[in-house]
Amino acid sequence: MSEATQTAESVRWAVSRLSSRLRAEQPGDERSLSRLASSVLANLRHSGPLTVGALAAIEGLRPQSLTRVLNALESEGRVARRPDEHDRRAQRIAITDEGREALRTHVRDGNRWLAGALAETLTPAEREIVRVAAGLLLQVAEHGAGEGRGPGAAPPL
Repeated sequence: MSEATQTAESVRWAVSRLSSRLRAEQPGDERSLSRLASSVLANLRHSGPLTVGALAAIEGLRPQSLTRVLNALESEGRVARRPDEHDRRAQRIAITDEGREALRTHVRDGNRWLAGALAETLTPAEREIVRVAAGLLLQVAEHGAGEGRGPGAAPPL
């Protein structure tokens, strides 16, 4: 196995494990956001109102796959639908103030756990290495993004 493959395997495992822990540390009440719901809200906050097709492309899904999450977000008052100005057959989905607040809470709760875990398990020098590594991982994530793969996820809050 090449060094690049070993590194890829290690990074993929670590990112997957961290992602799972972040999801597990989210409050489990009925108002909490799923990974997909939080991603949809983040993309709407970042990009403004989008069509279902545009949201699906960002998420790497089919528009039909977003139906359930969009219906739930709308019933919770977190998104609103309105006709597209240019194509009356299409709808634009926009984040509401309640959606922005739900997203802020979701991110704050995850960041609280992560900040505590970093402070309790790593030295200041190790935390600086993680900060630099986070920037490098973002560079890797952007590799090939302009090659028809869609715009990708929204930036952090």
